[in-house]
Amino acid sequence: MASASSGSSAVGFSSADSGVPPCTSSSASGIKRPMASEVPYASSMSMKKIGHRGVDSSGETTYKKTTSSALKGAIQLGITHTVGSLSTKPERDVLMQDFYVVESIFFPSEGSNLTPAHHYNDFRFKTYAPVAFRYFRELFGIRPDDYLYSLCNEPLIELCNSGASGSLFYVSSDDEFIIKTVQHKEAEFLQKLLPGYYMNLNQNPRTLLPKFYGLYCVQAGGKNIRIVVMNNLLPRSVKMHIKYDLKGSTYKRRASQKERDKPLPTLKDLDFLQDIPDGLFLDADMYNALCKTLQRDCLVLQSFKIMDYSLLVSIHNIDHAQREPLGNEAQYSTDTRRPAPQKALYSTAMESIQGEARRGGTVETDDHMGGIPARNSKGERLLLYIGIIDILQSYRFVKKLEHSWKALVHDGDTVSVHRPSFYAERFQRFMCTTVFKKIPSQPSWKSMKFQSQSSSIEQKSSEDLEQDSTISVIPRCQPLTQQC
Repeated sequence: MASASSGSSAVGFSSADSGVPPCTSSSASGIKRPMASEVPYASSMSMKKIGHRGVDSSGETTYKKTTSSALKGAIQLGITHTVGSLSTKPERDVLMQDFYVVESIFFPSEGSNLTPAHHYNDFRFKTYAPVAFRYFRELFGIRPDDYLYSLCNEPLIELCNSGASGSLFYVSSDDEFIIKTVQHKEAEFLQKLLPGYYMNLNQNPRTLLPKFYGLYCVQAGGKNIRIVVMNNLLPRSVKMHIKYDLKGSTYKRRASQKERDKPLPTLKDLDFLQDIPDGLFLDADMYNALCKTLQRDCLVLQSFKIMDYSLLVSIHNIDHAQREPLGNEAQYSTDTRRPAPQKALYSTAMESIQGEARRGGTVETDDHMGGIPARNSKGERLLLYIGIIDILQSYRFVKKLEHSWKALVHDGDTVSVHRPSFYAERFQRFMCTTVFKKIPSQPSWKSMKFQSQSSSIEQKSSEDLEQDSTISVIPRCQPLTQQC
């Protein structure tokens, strides 16, 4: 191993749930907050904690007792240094040992011959696999100066939705990248995935899997704060009308009332079956391309014994947006201004699916805005923003126990914790049979009655549905047996 520093040497990732307004407590919101040097840590202040995330008495977010402003400053200083130092290293092929290199640099507040002075407490910044991630960024067409400009030229914007894990989310000011704090356990698993991730990207850069652009760790206040930089699935410049986290399972897969009370709740499988029973209709070429991409991605995840992942499906309804009064949502620019072109290749939902899918066919829009064009059963025009999330769930002993216990109480086919091969097969079958469908050759949107799922599902009550597998009424597809 080529580790260059002591302490934790892992970074990890779980889902990045963007598409929510920025926090009012963020320094980017215009509200005056104390300097990080004035309130560097918040151990003595009253906190509202979710995991490691808290809020101090002044209203500023903290993570492991480090203020959000101090963390954002450390991230930007660290990335500026590591990308700059990497530019002095010659281009070369990625070697196996490159995946295990950890570079470390100390940032004293008074500065040094390598680092600038700053207003934060002393911290250490670690960069994981810098040469490998330089290759990943090049593969997606991200130039070093663009990467630096996006992440470090303007203040990072904090997103309010921390999720159940209590992670912090930041988005770059140009909407290009998401930065997310991650857990140590997921960190170790992600590091093990890097060589296989490299191989998969070489073979198939068009993927709905998360696109990792950098792994870092900020050591501050005696704590390790691990972060990942990745693609932003949900641009803030496009108003999302509804959003789902789908697994293909029905056991306890309904959003809670607390979640539903949010401005843009993340709904689940049973909610989708209730809200959109007929599914989402795509042009035949688009449908085939999407399902082919999902099949490839599931095969990769299965080969790594990854499971319990979800497909994030966020929907922008074009027809609804055109009927909404202008200025109804100040943070969105729905249909009136196209989002700025993204710097990264294959970064939008449209680009992530197979290259043979092009504009045309039954669905026509003047501007896809990076989304996949679709329609609902009413014929309303939609744009879909999708991506696979929560990929760092390996089928470990704890998961095996969890499934065994749930199977004693409920039908084992309904729970979301399964062996990876079954999970991948069920996931694909649900997405490509129930969620996404081909537009009929001659649709009559106003009078068409789609026969979706099966009549038996329509007759079930919600209580029955929660006790039965959504997938059980759908013909089985061929199991995935190949390994990546």
